[in-house]
Amino acid sequence: MVSLVGIRVPDLELPASNDTFVNLATLQGTSVVFCYPYTGRPGYVDPPGWDSIPGAHGSTPQALAFSTLYQEFATLKVKIFGLTFNAKEWQQDKADRNHLPYLLLSDEARKFSEHLKLETFEAGQKQYLTRRSFVIENGIIIKDISPVLNPAANAEEILSLLQK
Repeated sequence: MVSLVGIRVPDLELPASNDTFVNLATLQGTSVVFCYPYTGRPGYVDPPGWDSIPGAHGSTPQALAFSTLYQEFATLKVKIFGLTFNAKEWQQDKADRNHLPYLLLSDEARKFSEHLKLETFEAGQKQYLTRRSFVIENGIIIKDISPVLNPAANAEEILSLLQK
């Protein structure tokens, strides 16, 4: 994967899990965006072959780890966002079910990911984002963590980077 450090994120509004829109390019200060492929949902079958795709599983443990450390990020004045291709309604369901204290963003239109040329993989003839995390400062990517090999440890890894 090509590092995106130094790249400005696209100036566009992404639908958020609280019925608002977020423009990561115009946010002041530090933000963390963790990109993940998909969220399972009760009553819905995972994409075909999901269990055999390395790195596909782990979205909920990753989201919950950021939730657990949310106050520590807030103390550092760091905003947290999750991002995937899932529709806003799907994101709202995940945020509600898991009581997430931060927003999940939908890149269902794929404008954000296409602008940054984010890597994807295929399952069941659909494309999914490859797991990756960014630290963004005033609209510029200052840290690019990819690949994310242990989703449950990603929040701790980023918090540790930011505390140094």
